[in-house]
Amino acid sequence: MLHYKYKTDPYEHQEDALNKSWDKTEYALFMEMGCGKSKVLLDNIAILFAKGDINAALIVAPKGVYDNWIEGEIPIHLPDYVERRIYRWSPAETQKNKKKREDILRFSHDLDFVVMNIEALSTKKGTDFAVKFLLNKRALFAVDESTTIKSPSAARTKNTLRIAKYATHKRILTGSPVTRSPLDLYTQCEFLDPALLGYSSYYSFRARYAEMVDRSAGGRTFKQVIGYKNLEELNEILQPFSYRVLKKDCLDLPDKIYITRKIEMTPQQKKAYDEIKRYAITELSNSERVSVTSVITQLLRLHQISCGFTHSDLDKDIELKSHRLEELMNILEETEGKVIIWANYRFDIKRILKTIADKYGPESVGAYYGDTSDEERRRILHDFQDKESKLQYIVGNTQTGGYGINLTAAHTVVYYSNNFDLEKRLQSEDRAHRIGQSNKVTYIDIICKGTVDEKIVRSLKAKQNIASKVLGEEKTWQDWIV
Repeated sequence: MLHYKYKTDPYEHQEDALNKSWDKTEYALFMEMGCGKSKVLLDNIAILFAKGDINAALIVAPKGVYDNWIEGEIPIHLPDYVERRIYRWSPAETQKNKKKREDILRFSHDLDFVVMNIEALSTKKGTDFAVKFLLNKRALFAVDESTTIKSPSAARTKNTLRIAKYATHKRILTGSPVTRSPLDLYTQCEFLDPALLGYSSYYSFRARYAEMVDRSAGGRTFKQVIGYKNLEELNEILQPFSYRVLKKDCLDLPDKIYITRKIEMTPQQKKAYDEIKRYAITELSNSERVSVTSVITQLLRLHQISCGFTHSDLDKDIELKSHRLEELMNILEETEGKVIIWANYRFDIKRILKTIADKYGPESVGAYYGDTSDEERRRILHDFQDKESKLQYIVGNTQTGGYGINLTAAHTVVYYSNNFDLEKRLQSEDRAHRIGQSNKVTYIDIICKGTVDEKIVRSLKAKQNIASKVLGEEKTWQDWIV
C-alpha cells in the first residue's frame, strides 16, 4: 500500500480491511455495525485521490446515515491535507442550491464529494444528477448500508445498478449483507460487477442457492423458497472481493460502541413543534388541539412531537408523520442477532411492537413495560435469552426494564428515545453489558435534529462527565453521542 498518513488511528481490523481493498476496482466491506467501515472507505478514497485514480466520490446512504457522512465521518476521518468540496444532494430549485449543484459538477483540483439519500435514486431528478456527476468525474461510487438495494424490483435498485457503470471504482458497505436470505446478495454484488457471482440473472442465482417448491393460490402458481443450498460455495465466491469482520473478532475495539442515527422532522412535525415552542398551542385538525400551561408540559409535548405523536387536549394520542419508526426498521434490517429497543412512551412501544410483528412475525418480538404482566415478563426474559427461540427483539421502557434483568443475548441496543434520567440510561445500558456478555455492545441513538432530543443527549453526556470527574474516573463520554 502507498505511504499514507491517517488522521485517526485505525484499529487492527480496519487496517487489515484497507490493505486488502484499497487498490481494488470493486470491493465489499461486510463489517458488522460498530466496526468502523466508514473510516475504511474514507481512507481508501484519500489514497486513491492521492494516487490520481479518482477525483470524486458519490456516497449514497439511508436517511438516518447520509447526513452523518457530512457532519461526522468526513470531518473526523478524512485527513486535513486533503482539500475537499462536499455537496449534500437536495432537489430544491432555489438559486443557492442550483449554484451548488452546478459548482460540484465543474472541474476542481479538490476531492469532490456528493452525498445522497438512497431514496433520491428512486427519482428521475436524483438519478439524472448522479449520472452527470459520475460522467464529469473519475469517481468512486459507494452504497452505504447496501441492503437498501437488495430488492431487484425496486426503482432505487434498478437506477443504482444502471448508473454504476459510470463509476471508476465501486464499494458496498453493510454490517449484515444477508439480512433474511442469501438471495439478498445478488443485486448488491451486481452493483459491483455483474460477473462477480457468475450468474447472468437473479433467477439463475436463485435456482443455484435456493430450495424451491411450486405453490398455487388465488388461481395462480408461483415458486416459494423453502430453504437454501450450496452456501459454502457461495462463501468461497465472495472471498476475493469482500472483507467480513464481526465485533467479537475485534479484540482492540472498546467494549461499548456508540452510534448516532439522525433524522429530520417531517413538515407536520415541524409545524406542531414550532407552534408549541413559540405559542404553547397548535391545531392538529378542526377537532384536535394541543395546548400547554407549564414549561414542564411544554417540554414533554415537544419531545413527544419529535418522537412522532402528541397528546391532545381531548386526552387522545395523535400520531404525526415521522421518520423515526422508519429509521428503527432500517437499523433492524442492518443488524444481526437479538436487539433491545428502549422507548420512552407507551404509544411508541405499542407502535414499534405492531410494526415489527407485521414485518417479522408476532413471535419475533416481545414487550417489557408497565402493561406487561409478571407471567409474560418471565416468559419474554426466558425466550429472549434462549438462543434457539424465535424471539429476536424486546421492546420496553427504561423505567420498567432498565433495572435488574439480564439481556446479554443481545449485543445491540437501540434507544428509540431517551429521557433526562442518567441513572436509567446507565442502568438500561447495563442490561446487555454485564457478566455473561461475550461480545462488544453497540448502542444506537435515534435523534431528531433541531429538537429537544439533542438537548436531552447533551444533558446526559454532561451529567456523566461531571459524575466521572467527581468519582475520579478517567473515562468520560467523549466518544458518546454528539
